[in-house]
Amino acid sequence: MTQPLISAIICTHNRAGYLGGAIASLLGQTYPTYEIIVVDNASCDRTKDVVDTFLPHPKLTYVYESTLGLSTARNRGAAVAQGTILAYLDDDAEASPHWLAALAEVFEQHPRAAIAGGPVSLIWPRGMTAPGWLSPTLSESLGTYDLGQALRLIAEPGQTPRGLNYAVKKSFLDTVGGFDVQLGRVGKNLLSNEELHLTQQALAAGLEVLYVPQAQVAHNVAPERLRRSWFWRRGWWQGISECHREQVAGTLALGRVRVRSTGLVRGLIKALRHWPDPALRFENLVYAYGQLGYVLSGLKYLLARPGAKRPADALARSRAGLGN
Repeated sequence: MTQPLISAIICTHNRAGYLGGAIASLLGQTYPTYEIIVVDNASCDRTKDVVDTFLPHPKLTYVYESTLGLSTARNRGAAVAQGTILAYLDDDAEASPHWLAALAEVFEQHPRAAIAGGPVSLIWPRGMTAPGWLSPTLSESLGTYDLGQALRLIAEPGQTPRGLNYAVKKSFLDTVGGFDVQLGRVGKNLLSNEELHLTQQALAAGLEVLYVPQAQVAHNVAPERLRRSWFWRRGWWQGISECHREQVAGTLALGRVRVRSTGLVRGLIKALRHWPDPALRFENLVYAYGQLGYVLSGLKYLLARPGAKRPADALARSRAGLGN
């Protein structure tokens, strides 16, 4: 097997407490041919000091990006990268020693692969475990991701590898113009779906997206993410993110908003049905809240378009077969 240069990229914003573990995990890789790029995205904590403790190191490069935004930071990392494969690791995650080796092997064996990523497990804060109100489905918001022990092709964008363990061929990323800066987290907002959008682009181009079980990463769960308030906020932003992605793709229409309205009602009904079970109750309430975020964001967008009609008028035209 050839050994292409891989650029392992960490984009970080005010996560000095976790960043050292992420860098150390990359410096411990078994794969020999790689570089590490840390993109400091306008941090105002001790991020630079943490990176300096590892410098000088022949594999490590520090880059400062003043424009806040995860997609912007990822594109900056790609711009300075020398590798043919870009492997993105979150600043609060830790890669297994064979992470890069597993990614390199799958890209070698699958020439049409554009994107690959592997399972994500969780590292709980010391002395803390999963609360009783947290369901397995809702824990996916913390980053957990596992599609089994076998290599598999991803056919549905919703099953795309998680952004904290996400490798992309540099030539493909250049072709589509990088990560869409209209998507992805900016500061403290939880806008997401930039990886899902990129996966959609790869699949539309007839390229492969792969789940690689050997490419394992562990994600640190910050204590503040074990509060119900964080999940409420995360659910709301997930709905907005899905709506925003459809705006970017040009697929948002009144019919999609109606579907999400139905999902909102369905989530509330399921919450009532499972009320005695705190985990399922909370899961469905958060789901419904996310659908509400989508619906309000979608209506705001559709009504702001030039020539937009009132929802009642548009709905009547749709039912009459006259379109939206």
